Amino acid sequence: MVLLVSFPGGIRALVWVLLLLLPAACLQAGHSAGSNRKRLYGVNQPARLSGVQGGSIEIPFSFYFPWEFAKNPQMRILWRWKNFIGEPIYNATSGFIHAHFKDRLILNWTQPQTSGVLRILDLQEKDQNKYFCQVYLNTGEGRKILKSAVGTQLIITHAVSITMQSPSIVTSAVTTAGLEDTEGQRNPSLVNIGAMVGVVVTTAVLITPIYVMLIFLWWKKR
Repeated sequence: MVLLVSFPGGIRALVWVLLLLLPAACLQAGHSAGSNRKRLYGVNQPARLSGVQGGSIEIPFSFYFPWEFAKNPQMRILWRWKNFIGEPIYNATSGFIHAHFKDRLILNWTQPQTSGVLRILDLQEKDQNKYFCQVYLNTGEGRKILKSAVGTQLIITHAVSITMQSPSIVTSAVTTAGLEDTEGQRNPSLVNIGAMVGVVVTTAVLITPIYVMLIFLWWKKR
């Protein structure tokens, strides 16, 4: 009070300073309030998932908001791919499914749940893309749209194939090897019979001339 009385121009200067600072303070407060409001509602999805070609994968989602449900919320789940304003691939209300995903999408969610799962079956290489969940609902403050601007990046990997020999091929190989081993070894019984035949023939060749000579001498004496 003493300063203001001592310096009459002090009040005017103070008013000008307050007027200059007021717009900046209001602007900052507005930005802060806007940021807080943005954090009060939205959709949560995993940033990245990977699946094997030919298999299946589940994309979980959940959403949150500060408003009260209307008497008839009329909640609707919509999925898009490529970007958050891209082509719709699934509409829970109408049952629409994109032609590329025909008979391959299943949504596990019922109203008024605030979480669910989108399941993709028989994964294909072209399924590698980004997927975005959007939620439409009636609240006490009107119709609201909740969406994920980031989405879920889906990576498709190829299945590892393991080549195995056919049992018939293995059996054939074993049989052939057995035959080759058999050919290399003679049957002992066959060897014995051959030896006996050889001895008999040799004996006959040696004895026959002797018998012939004895018969000739016997006939000559008579």
